Amino acid sequence: MNPLADELNKNIEGTVAGRLLSNLGRRFYFPKGIVAQAAEAKKSASFANGTIGMAYANGKPMILSAIANNMASLTPEEAVAYAPTAGVEKARTTWKELLIRKNPSLDPEGISMPVVVAGLTCGLSCTADMFISKGSELLTGDPCWDNYTLTFEVRRGARLVHVPFFNCGSGLNTEGIRAAVRNAAKSGTVRILLNFPNNPSGYSPTSAEGDAIVGIISEAAEGGADVLVICDDAYYGLFYDDDISRESLFVKFANLHERVLAIKIDGPIKEDFAWGLRMGFLTFASKGLRQTHYETLIKKLTGALRSSISCSNTSSQYLMLKAMEDPRTPEEKSVYREVLFRRYKLVKDFVNARVEHPVLRALPFNSGYFMCFLCKVDAEALRQELLYKHGIGLVALGENCLRMAFSSIDEDKLGAVLEKIYETAEKLADEDF
Repeated sequence: MNPLADELNKNIEGTVAGRLLSNLGRRFYFPKGIVAQAAEAKKSASFANGTIGMAYANGKPMILSAIANNMASLTPEEAVAYAPTAGVEKARTTWKELLIRKNPSLDPEGISMPVVVAGLTCGLSCTADMFISKGSELLTGDPCWDNYTLTFEVRRGARLVHVPFFNCGSGLNTEGIRAAVRNAAKSGTVRILLNFPNNPSGYSPTSAEGDAIVGIISEAAEGGADVLVICDDAYYGLFYDDDISRESLFVKFANLHERVLAIKIDGPIKEDFAWGLRMGFLTFASKGLRQTHYETLIKKLTGALRSSISCSNTSSQYLMLKAMEDPRTPEEKSVYREVLFRRYKLVKDFVNARVEHPVLRALPFNSGYFMCFLCKVDAEALRQELLYKHGIGLVALGENCLRMAFSSIDEDKLGAVLEKIYETAEKLADEDF
């Protein structure tokens, strides 16, 4: 059991609450990870807050006009009526149409109708409920989003197998992924979670790396293993380099092999700058499944939803429908993405000029909201020094990884933030010797 959970259990030991805790209740804890560090930064990051994956400009979240303008104009049905458990039908069909438009290689008849979930974490949790049992192994990257531990290990009793994400050079560690998949395939079942663009590193595979991953999964299926591929596509579309495939890997998994079940979890939360609306979609695909099979899976999924959240927020679904239909939306999204690209380029140029730095090494990044430093000093000590002495909020992950969300730092501050990160890291390194 996690030491934080043990500490919490001891705090209420001997009380009625402590005696009534379920096994799952005893396993719960609130990690000192991204969310906790973000709350700390909200109080003390007086200069720049690069902790949470949102896109800010001039101190305010970016928002589409269609959402801002329609907040007060929803009809009573759109605002407060219960939505169907699987989501508003028009929201589901519209999202499927968007999926096909953004991924033209995808066969519309080869995938299920998307189901609305209350944010992507909800989609991941329902996936765990349906396909992850106690003791199941789930392959994921290292580093990875800290909430995977709560979702899969704490809630479901699975074991996360962390595969080193990068080579020593600049690319994805495809050989490490191959070795991990081959090892898992010996049991007859492979479960793997792919998060691109990745949180926390901000990396998406090149087209060649993507093809390599597809080949690895195909090899496992051809060898007789059943493969579950979970595609966490939260930051889909925020690509900055030309050699990244513009289609999700889900497209290739969808018709890859009868032994491969692919699940795509995505939504407008990051893609459409609507984080707090807590709305996502879950879509199934497999070469071996027909629409009748998808209908069965959807009924099971709606059972998981009904027994946990009942149904997703109605007003969020109608607001996103209005945004999808509004002619202003494409141009506004283009403007916001250009803002993010400029920030990405500034950070990329800055760290590329310091590739031989003795204390900090930027992990490869080419997409999304984030980038990470591999530190030769304690990452938590560096985070606290930056926060409490310089008002800069970042996130420490483990002992040697420091994440910066450049999405939430204005361009005119980024240079100063980066200078202070390097300067503070050097100072801490000098103190260690």
